[in-house]
Amino acid sequence: MKTLVIEQLYHKYGIVEVLNNINLEVRSGETVALVGPSGCGKSTLLHLVAGLLSCSDGRIHQPFARMACMFQSPRLLPWKNARDNIALGLKAAGIGKAQRHPQAQTLAAQLGLTTEDLDKYPHELSGGMQSRVSLARALIVEPQLLLLDEPFSALDIGLKLELYQLLRNHVEQQHTTVIMITHDLMEAVRLADRILMMAPEPGRILAQYPLTRPHARRDDGWIYQTSAELLQEPLVRLGFGLDGVLPDAADIPQPVAHGGCAP
Repeated sequence: MKTLVIEQLYHKYGIVEVLNNINLEVRSGETVALVGPSGCGKSTLLHLVAGLLSCSDGRIHQPFARMACMFQSPRLLPWKNARDNIALGLKAAGIGKAQRHPQAQTLAAQLGLTTEDLDKYPHELSGGMQSRVSLARALIVEPQLLLLDEPFSALDIGLKLELYQLLRNHVEQQHTTVIMITHDLMEAVRLADRILMMAPEPGRILAQYPLTRPHARRDDGWIYQTSAELLQEPLVRLGFGLDGVLPDAADIPQPVAHGGCAP
């Protein structure tokens, strides 16, 4: 089984330390959520895993051959229609139009996009449709590792829930490994197998919370209850700054593991 391994990772922007002694393993097929306030280094850590940045010190072993990213902004190419945006990764892999367009159409239909939608350019699509196109573009390459940087944060709750289910279905079918960033505890509880609570200045992992309940049994009541229980955890409150000022990084054990949440 492939495992992504991060060991003693540090990162600085100039003289400012952004990440401090990050140690993490993510197993194949696991969904891990990075939760914490703005400025705790979540996006920097994701960019390091993606290879968009080089770490100042430490090691990242990333064994997955196919990787895709989805960001808060859809980042669609404005001069290409939805079909070509979805098929972009296939084109980069050298797959011809005769193959990639039918694949794009099939996946788009699964995500609720019509043939008419696929002929439209980004400025002609609603925000929700752009998010569907962005998700399809990430999934069409069948990534072994999927990196999500708050792609659902600007969407209304109905569309969020729909895209959550579409994402979970694909992840379970393809056994995709996912690292996701969110400020939303309920989103993390709904989607993740494990939640990592991060704290800022410098960014570090305070605690890990496994979620052992099968995704098919995570109804709204359980999600609300588990989120409320997590919000009462001392290190979660500490990370979000709800109980005063964080102590120095050296004064906090790294990280604290917990036995799980509301099975």
